[in-house]
Amino acid sequence: MDNHNDDTTPIVPIHYNLEMGSLDGRAVIEFEDESLVSPAAASISTNKHSFHEITHISAATSAKSFKQHMRNSVIDSIKIVIFSAKINILMPLGPLAILVDKMSGSHGWVFFLSLLGIIPLAERLGYATEQLACFTGPIVGGLLNATFGNITELIISIYALKSGMIRVVQQSLLGSILSNMLLVLGCAFFSGGIVFYEKEQVFDKATASVDSGLLLMAVMGLLFPAVLHSTHTELHFGKSELALSRFSSCIMLVAYASYLAYQLKRQKNQYIPVDGGETPTEEGSDEEEAPEISMWESIIWLSILTAWVSFLSEYLVNAIEGASASLKIPVAFISVILLPIVGNAAEHAGAVMFAMKDKLDISLGVAIGSSTQIAMFGIPFCVVAGWVMGRPMDLNFQLFETATLFISVLVVAFMVQDGTSNYLKGLMLVLCYLIVAASFFVHIDPSSIADKPPKPSH
Repeated sequence: MDNHNDDTTPIVPIHYNLEMGSLDGRAVIEFEDESLVSPAAASISTNKHSFHEITHISAATSAKSFKQHMRNSVIDSIKIVIFSAKINILMPLGPLAILVDKMSGSHGWVFFLSLLGIIPLAERLGYATEQLACFTGPIVGGLLNATFGNITELIISIYALKSGMIRVVQQSLLGSILSNMLLVLGCAFFSGGIVFYEKEQVFDKATASVDSGLLLMAVMGLLFPAVLHSTHTELHFGKSELALSRFSSCIMLVAYASYLAYQLKRQKNQYIPVDGGETPTEEGSDEEEAPEISMWESIIWLSILTAWVSFLSEYLVNAIEGASASLKIPVAFISVILLPIVGNAAEHAGAVMFAMKDKLDISLGVAIGSSTQIAMFGIPFCVVAGWVMGRPMDLNFQLFETATLFISVLVVAFMVQDGTSNYLKGLMLVLCYLIVAASFFVHIDPSSIADKPPKPSH
C-alpha cells in the first residue's frame, strides 16, 4: 500500500496546480503531466505543430513560386513567338494600317500596309500550328497543319464574301492554288536542284499522282458551270448554274473527306499536307525538334493570331477597290497574285527550306497538298458558306480563269509524274507563274467588284 501511495501522491498536486495555477503555469504543468502519463505525447504534439508550420510555409512558397513561374513562362513565350523571327519586324505595320485608315482614309496605303502586316501573322500561325502538332501526334498534327496553313486565305475570302465581293473570293482562291502549284513548288524544285545539282531529287510519285488527280477533279467542278454559262445552255437561266455549283461543291467536299481518310490509312509511307512541319519518314522523325512552347501556349497563340488576322483582313478587303483605283492595278491582279503571295508566305519559306534539306516529300506536301485543300475544300466551303449567307457564290470562275487553272494543273501533273525533280523543272514552273501573273495584269475582269451586293437567294 505504501508503495502505491508513494506512486500516486505526486499526481494529485499536479492536477491541483493545473486548475489553480496561472495560464503559463498550466501550460507547463499540463505538459509535465502528459509527459508523466505518456512520454510519447510530447513528441506527437511537437510534430503536429511543426507539420502545420511546414505545410503553411510550403504552401506560401509554392504559390509564390507558381506565380513567378507563370510570369516567366509568359515572358518566355512572348520572346519566342514575337521576337524570335526577323520577319516579325513587319508586325507594327498592321496597327499602322488601321491608324492610316482612321486618319487619312488612303486606300492605297491601307492596302499596302495591311498586306505587309499580315505576312508575319501568317508565318507565326504556321509556327504555332507546328508547335501544337508536336503534342497531338502525326495524324492530327498533319490535319492541323493543313487546316491552319490556309486559314489566312479562308478568312480573307469569308470577309470578301460578306461584303458581296464574289469575284475577289473566286480569284483569291484561284490565285492561292496557282501560287502553291507553280511558284511555291517551282521555287522548292529550283532551290533543291541548285543545292543537290549533282543528282536528281526523288519523291513519292504515287502520292503526288493522287493529288494531281484531285486537282483535275476540281478543274472539272469549275469547268462545267463556266461552259454552261458561256454556251447559254442552262435549263433555267441564272439558276441551273448556281444549283449545279452547290451540288458539285457538296460532292467535292465528300471527295476531300475521302481523301483525308485515305491519307490516314496510308500514313506510314505517305506525306501529309503540312505547313512545313510534318516529317513523312523515320529519318525525318529522328531529326524532329522538341517543342519550344507548351500545348496550351500554342492554342492561345493560335487564337490570338487568328483573331488578329481576321481583324486586319477586314481593312485589307475594304481597301482593295480603292487601292486598285489609286495604284492603277487591276483588281484581278491584286486578287490572283498579290493576296495569295501574302497568304502563302509561310508555306513558301517552308517548302524551300525542306527542299534544300533533300526532304522533297514534305515540300510537295506543302505545295500540292495546300493546293488540293484549297481546290477541294476551300472553294466548295465558300460556295456552301455563300449559300448560308444568301450570296450566290458559284463555281463559274469565268473561262479565262478556269482555262488558266486547267493548263497549270496539267503542267504540274506532267512535272511530278516521274517522281523526280531538278532545278530545270523548278525554273520552268516559276516561269509559267510569271506568264500567269502577266496575263492577269492585262486581263479585264467582266464582272466588277463595285457592283452592289446581290439580294439574298433562297
